[in-house]
Amino acid sequence: MKNLFSFTLCILFAVAVFDKSYASENPTKQNSNNKTVQLFNGKNLDGWYTFLKERGKNSDPENVFTVKNGMLHISGEEWGCITTNKEYENYRILVEFKWGKTNHPPRAEKARDSGLLIHSVGKDGASGGIWMYSIECQMIEGGTGDIIVVGDGTDNFNVTSTVADEKQGNSFIFLPDGKKESISSGRINWLQRDPKWKDMLGFRGENDVEKSLGEWNQLECIADGNQMTIFLNGKLVNRATDVKPAKGKIQIQSESAELFIRKIELEPLLKNRN
Repeated sequence: MKNLFSFTLCILFAVAVFDKSYASENPTKQNSNNKTVQLFNGKNLDGWYTFLKERGKNSDPENVFTVKNGMLHISGEEWGCITTNKEYENYRILVEFKWGKTNHPPRAEKARDSGLLIHSVGKDGASGGIWMYSIECQMIEGGTGDIIVVGDGTDNFNVTSTVADEKQGNSFIFLPDGKKESISSGRINWLQRDPKWKDMLGFRGENDVEKSLGEWNQLECIADGNQMTIFLNGKLVNRATDVKPAKGKIQIQSESAELFIRKIELEPLLKNRN
């Protein structure tokens, strides 16, 4: 119990110090060229294409992806994603989302799940017949902000992060002043992910930053060269360096959970920085 208490204090102290120091280094504020791009226009999926497992590209007869009342509705009924037509690098992307109430098999009783996949390269469906190889900013109840390598198992897809000495299950935990670890598969859990996390519908952790069901969340991912920094509702939750690849398409998953999105905003970062 004493060791657990000390470890918790260490994490809380690191959060406070890192949040304060990183605020002045945020490339969103210092390196933006202000040419914001609205990747989602609120009317249709112009600039994107759909891909569903066993259906392929732009075949969505069950309307898994629809746009209505200025929002993108992802039913989650089939697994797949929307994917940008273009590749991007050096940017800040902001996604405003909220969960719906409906969950479908095979995750009907599991935590609501989706994901923002950046630096997506290669073939559609290369990973499990569903997604391109990529680096994922996880969206899941209790775990939004986890970094997952959705790769082929080689170091062509890799991230390095500073992590705590102790793991949560098989996963490292991001810690700003921790030791460096690199992974080419698996995940880096966000800073204060509940160690008692369970894959159950409606899970809430003691220190969760994500808002309650039905409320809007802001997920911000900064892809600055080979660095990746994630904020949830304005709070730093994860960071990685030596990210490979460092550019590619952007995907948003359909993974059993109903999801609403009202904004997907991309702001390029200046390429030449001092």
